[in-house]
Amino acid sequence: MKNLSTPPGPRGIPVLGSSLDYFKDILNFLLSVKNEFGDVAYFRLGNRSMYLVSNPQYVKDVLVTHNRNFCKSRALKRSKLVVGEGLLTSEADFHLKQRRMMQPVFHNKKISAYSESMSDYAMKISADWKNGDVIDIHKSVMKITLGVVVKSLFSADINSESSEIGDALTVIMKQFPRLLFPFSEYFDNLPIPANIKRKRAMDKLDSIIFKMIESRRNDKTKYDDLLSLLIDATDEQENTRMDDTQLRDETMTLFIAGQESTANAITWTLYLISTNPDVEKKIYEEIEVVTGDRLPNWDDYQKMNYLNKVFSESLRLYPPAWAVVRRAISDYELNEYIVPAGADIMMSQYVIQRDDRYYPDPDMFRPERWTEEFRNNLPQYAFFPFGGGPRRCIGEGFAWMEGVLILATLLKNWKMS
Repeated sequence: MKNLSTPPGPRGIPVLGSSLDYFKDILNFLLSVKNEFGDVAYFRLGNRSMYLVSNPQYVKDVLVTHNRNFCKSRALKRSKLVVGEGLLTSEADFHLKQRRMMQPVFHNKKISAYSESMSDYAMKISADWKNGDVIDIHKSVMKITLGVVVKSLFSADINSESSEIGDALTVIMKQFPRLLFPFSEYFDNLPIPANIKRKRAMDKLDSIIFKMIESRRNDKTKYDDLLSLLIDATDEQENTRMDDTQLRDETMTLFIAGQESTANAITWTLYLISTNPDVEKKIYEEIEVVTGDRLPNWDDYQKMNYLNKVFSESLRLYPPAWAVVRRAISDYELNEYIVPAGADIMMSQYVIQRDDRYYPDPDMFRPERWTEEFRNNLPQYAFFPFGGGPRRCIGEGFAWMEGVLILATLLKNWKMS
């Protein structure tokens, strides 16, 4: 017999629930809830019922086995203000159709062609650095990943227009947390400064993207970039292609995912390397052996085993996507409890990937743990930095290659402390 009561969890306060503690320090709040209340815990954010799930098997059940019983969370639905009906936010059959069309675009044979631009932009941005400089490394890496995404999408180099893209993206990303606050949707259309800034940034990006789509449709030149591949992408089952609005939505999704998330992952990895001299030494040795006196390329990416382990360990400790949330469409059996329709199930990579049941000394940065034997024995969904199931990040291979190649290029020439 199923338990119709809610799982244990923090009580919170009337109306707001645990919102104040949650938004004050989200990650530590989630860790403390899991540590105190176990693999299934309950808390409220305003009028939203949240079920925090911290068991890899339960995560697999939600993301894979029973994925059709769930839809996107409120956070991703709110993201439609920016990315429209892109792959990140679309639902049900429309999502599956878009995924079918876009999957070939991100095949290894396709994305390997962009490896050169990843190393080139890392070299270009770091060329002006000098010994002893104090660098805002996240800002520098953001410039690199912007250059990569602009080149990969549009076959264009960094110029004044792509700088405008970067500025507009920065405005939008800074506003994302505000969009997630309880009841924030009631303020979307008010003429307040934040909304005005967001609209101007969106108008700028839309203008650039639609102009590029129109130009590419009218240009008979053969381009081997992501935009051209998306324009040519065909749903074989329905024999249809994307219209301009859908191309805009998918392009916007790739902009945001391709710049911010990858830059965050690289920045945290550089921080971890700089504070672990033994790891740093092994990386330098591997890069020298594998690349010699040239920039890293696709073949090198596959040979840099230790740097790939370092990146894995960084993504474990500091995953750019720190949680996945799904909303139950109908009542759902979760272990001994019933999750009612409309409630949210939260699965946190940050929490599960720091669980000592799966990772000895979970707070320690230990790239050596990522042996083949360790990977094989690790429960599925004890490590899921790119999500899972039918909605697993379609750009995972691109992002992983980009992270490793940019790291290798920067570390080939620089030591950071």
